[in-house]
Amino acid sequence: MRGRTKKATFNLHTDVLAALDEVMSKGIAPSKNALVEQALLKELKELQRQTRQRAWQEGAKDTLLLKDIKDVETAFRTADAETAQRIG
Repeated sequence: MRGRTKKATFNLHTDVLAALDEVMSKGIAPSKNALVEQALLKELKELQRQTRQRAWQEGAKDTLLLKDIKDVETAFRTADAETAQRIG
């Protein structure tokens, strides 16, 4: 995702801007841009995680998916046992 940048304009609450200025004055972050980008990347990653979690939760209710999983487990049970014997 790194590479070229493009200027963007956003409206932020004044208390958020004040906190950003305070962090910058303490030298905690390399730049406002870097800190905002880091925060956005973190939030985007969390949103993706939540989306995957919802998909898994929906899948857990899907009887056809659950049957497919059970069928695959059953089909591979013998193969897994044979492989385990060869390894052990």
